[in-house]
Amino acid sequence: MQLVNPIRQAATVSNQSWEASALSWEYHKAANPSIPDVPIRAFPASLHQTGETAIVPLDLSADLRTSYAATTPNLLANYISITPGGTIRSHATSSSEVFYIMRGSGSTETEYGTVQWTAGDSFTLPANSGATHRADEDSAIYWVHDAPMLAYLGVQPSAPRFKPAFYSGEYLNNEINRIREEGIRRKLNRNGVILGNRDSAETRTVTHTMWSLYNLVPPHSAQKPHRHNSVALDLGVFAKGSTYTLIGKSLDKNGNIVNPVKMMWESHGVFVTPPGLWHSHHNDSDEDAFVFPVQDAGMQTYMGTLDIRFAK
Repeated sequence: MQLVNPIRQAATVSNQSWEASALSWEYHKAANPSIPDVPIRAFPASLHQTGETAIVPLDLSADLRTSYAATTPNLLANYISITPGGTIRSHATSSSEVFYIMRGSGSTETEYGTVQWTAGDSFTLPANSGATHRADEDSAIYWVHDAPMLAYLGVQPSAPRFKPAFYSGEYLNNEINRIREEGIRRKLNRNGVILGNRDSAETRTVTHTMWSLYNLVPPHSAQKPHRHNSVALDLGVFAKGSTYTLIGKSLDKNGNIVNPVKMMWESHGVFVTPPGLWHSHHNDSDEDAFVFPVQDAGMQTYMGTLDIRFAK
C-alpha cells in the first residue's frame, strides 16, 4: 500500500489554491497602471453652517474607488459643527489627527488630557480612543486624519508615535508676523510657517505622517507656482474678495501655469489640490488672506518621494 505524505499533500493543495491568485504583466504594459485621479474639488463652508451638531466627511471615495470614506488616498478631511452647549465625539482608526478651529470656542477631552480652544487654534492627536468636543458657542472644527492610509494597509495603530501638540491662534499669528516682512521682501514662493512636533523634527512635519502650514498671501500679491507629490487639503482660513489658486499640469516659458483651473478661496471652505500639479496663490483683495493646508507629506518626506519643485 502506498502511503501519502500529508505534508506533501497539503503543500500541493496550497500551491494549487495560491496559484489561482497569481497574475503577471509585461513590464511596459504595467509600469503605469490606471489609478483613479484625485479630483480638484471644493467643499463649501455651508456644509458646516447648518445649525446642527454633526460630523460631515469630505468624502471622495466614489472618485477614488475606495470602500471607505476618503478625501485623498491617505487622508480624510471632515467638518465638525457643534451648536452652543453641544457635545460630539470624534473617533478614527488613525495614527495622526490635525484639528483647526474655524469658529467658536470650547474644549476637547481626550485620554491625553483636555484642551481649551477658540477660533484660530490648532492641535494634533496621535492614535487615541476618541475625543469629545464641547462648544461654548456656535463652533466649527476642521478635522483631518490618516485613517484611509491605515485602511488601505489593513492595519491598526499599536502605539502613539508623537505627543499631542497645541498651537494657539496667537502663536501662529505671531510666527507669521515674525517672518512676514522678509517673505514679502524676498518674494518667497510661500510666506508661512510649517507646524512641527518635537517627535517629528527630522521630517519637519506636524506629525510623522502629516504636514500643515499656516500661510499668508498679502494684499495684491501672488505666490509663484510650485508642485509636490502630496495631496493638499486647503482650508481657507480667511479670504475676502478675489483670492484664488490656479492649478494645472504644466508651466509656460515664463513660469505661468498653462490652462489652469481657478479655485476661489472661501473663508472656512476647503479645496483639494491633487498631487503633481502646479499651483499658485493669488490675492487681488485689499486684505491679508490665510490658508491652512494639510497634506500626507510626512510620509512622503520620510520615503524621499515628496519631490517639491518651485517655478523659476
